[in-house]
Amino acid sequence: MTENRYITLVTGGARSGKSALAERLVARHGLPRIYIATAESRDSEMSERIAQHQSRRGESWITVEEPVALDRALRETDGRGVRLVDCLTLWLANCMDSADVEGLVLTLRQQRMPVVLVTNELGQGIVPGNEMARRFRDRHGWMNQAVAGIADEVWMSVSGQPLRLKPAREEIDALF
Repeated sequence: MTENRYITLVTGGARSGKSALAERLVARHGLPRIYIATAESRDSEMSERIAQHQSRRGESWITVEEPVALDRALRETDGRGVRLVDCLTLWLANCMDSADVEGLVLTLRQQRMPVVLVTNELGQGIVPGNEMARRFRDRHGWMNQAVAGIADEVWMSVSGQPLRLKPAREEIDALF
């Protein structure tokens, strides 16, 4: 891999292996590794999840904790190595209605070095029972579409198995 801008999106369900896949995709760049963490340790269960991620990564990663100002964290770390953002779902939840997805997409387009982003796939379940949850699910789906639209690669992890969605073997437009 080169040091040029290269955007990779990794999606999947809870405990699907998406973070581990993202870490493997980061490693192929052969650059210093920067982990941009959007999670906040608000209870013991989340603290344990964070500790598991940190343990799996080891000490070769630089960690930047940024639950809200993701665009700023990306700008400040650009040029220092390949960045892994884990995860967009938590970032969106942290920001709620103030999340600037268009600003994030613009920042990603301006990056000089690779970025791998992790997100959840929320839209495959039942329709949430309340308006706020439906609004979040919808915003999340639109965010995923926007980031996937500019990504060079999109991967999905299902039961620990990686599926490359983009670039596909055949572009759908070529079929019609």
